Amino acid sequence: MKKNKIFVACDTPKISKVKEIIKKTRNYKIKVGYKFGLEFLNSKNGRNFLSKLKNETTFADLKLHDIPNTCVSTIKAIKDLKVNYLTIHISCGLVALKACKKISGNIKLVGVSVLTSLDNKTLKELGYDKKVEKVVYHQAKLASKAKLDAFVCSAKEVHIVKKVFKKEIITPGIRFNFSSNDQKRVVTPKQAFKNGSDWLVIGRPITKGNIKKNIIALVDHLNQ
Repeated sequence: MKKNKIFVACDTPKISKVKEIIKKTRNYKIKVGYKFGLEFLNSKNGRNFLSKLKNETTFADLKLHDIPNTCVSTIKAIKDLKVNYLTIHISCGLVALKACKKISGNIKLVGVSVLTSLDNKTLKELGYDKKVEKVVYHQAKLASKAKLDAFVCSAKEVHIVKKVFKKEIITPGIRFNFSSNDQKRVVTPKQAFKNGSDWLVIGRPITKGNIKKNIIALVDHLNQ
């Protein structure tokens, strides 16, 4: 039976907290990887810790967003970390995406679409004249053209993304209930997998409070 796959978001600069998260989230009933963002990788010891982390699926959520040359140079500079996944904003443009894919090697390059903290209102504020679904759909086509390895979007857009992007889909904005806090486009884990997501990114619903109890609650939720 295929295991459900999640990345636990290690959104902390504290090594001790990350070690606790890794220790308490190993679960044979689901496949667990670990996502590290700017907060951790820019911390004093974060980069060194990640470079030494073995036998785990790792995800560097750097969300690269710059000119092609800078994005390419950054990927070359972090190859020593030997991470499995690395994010880049689709809005960098097709030239940057293709250039980064060309030199990414064994790193799976992941295109980031519209952040799950944004909705139609905030897109309009940013100058977009299209709704979220249309923007995400267009960005998925660019990711496919660039031959990226994975795509990040809300589970609410997975059905349209799958029409043009045939590889892995990674979904943030996951909540066990609909108390979304700073997220706008959220779904439950079970609904996200039902919609077709391959990986879920889950942070606070697992790492806040009793981590072991939260993982058990996730497994129970998925088995309902």
